[in-house]
Amino acid sequence: MIKLEMLRVFRIVAEQGNLSGAAKELGRTPSAVSMMLAQLEDHIGAPLFETDRKNRLTTLGRLVFEESNRATDAFARSLDAIERHRKSNAGTVRIATVPSATVTLLPEMVMSFRVSYPDVRLEISDVDSAAVHRRIRYEEADIGIVSAFADDGLTNDASVIMYDDLGIVSRADGEIARAARSGAEHLGWDILERESLIANPLCQMVGDPAVQRLLLTCTLEARNTTALLSFVRRGLGATILPHSTIKEQSQELAFFAPPDLPVRRALLKIANPERTLNPAAMAFWNRLVV
Repeated sequence: MIKLEMLRVFRIVAEQGNLSGAAKELGRTPSAVSMMLAQLEDHIGAPLFETDRKNRLTTLGRLVFEESNRATDAFARSLDAIERHRKSNAGTVRIATVPSATVTLLPEMVMSFRVSYPDVRLEISDVDSAAVHRRIRYEEADIGIVSAFADDGLTNDASVIMYDDLGIVSRADGEIARAARSGAEHLGWDILERESLIANPLCQMVGDPAVQRLLLTCTLEARNTTALLSFVRRGLGATILPHSTIKEQSQELAFFAPPDLPVRRALLKIANPERTLNPAAMAFWNRLVV
């Protein structure tokens, strides 16, 4: 029977490229490591290394190496989940979120949570929605916050935190803001053509042809909301963000949502349905409401 420890030892030998280095990392003798490798090859029925030097894998060895990585990583994640659950309220809550939620939603949530759970460690990372889904799927985060179209078939039981309008954020003294203040009729998303577009993942939610055309030619992109707002303030262009991102910003910035093609964004909270949140993570999950 192939045991997990065999795969772990094989993985380390393959990574080190020699028995002595692997033995040192494992805290064993080279002969003990060699014996376990021999047992693994006996079970598999074919060699995993091209030579006795253990510095080059066979074709089968490369396949076993990939599977060993998956198996040992999954085991490590399981141990981590068990340990976090054991620590319960005094553990860690890992949150992966889209950048706009980091700026607008989480500060108040974190302040409220820390009053009740001062000893819980919060690890917050801001990435795009696709990366949030990946981190939840691979158990690299406990709670995820993602963007979705508000009218994209969301059901009543969807874990919606809030809704928000997307619009153009520009300098208050720039061409876009002046045009919006003029009250001219039929101002649409093509007003973005009056300034350079600073791209970010939320721009993909706007299906207007003018926005999609500008995305193909723009030369500046950022994902962090704080960076985007800073770039707009410096006059580097305009971007597309939720209205909530500038509610507490200075009068340097303006927001314009084209009325003819409104785009409404929903913030959703997600978790891995195959895992049970520990009490601290569940407490944070329950606070994610507006």
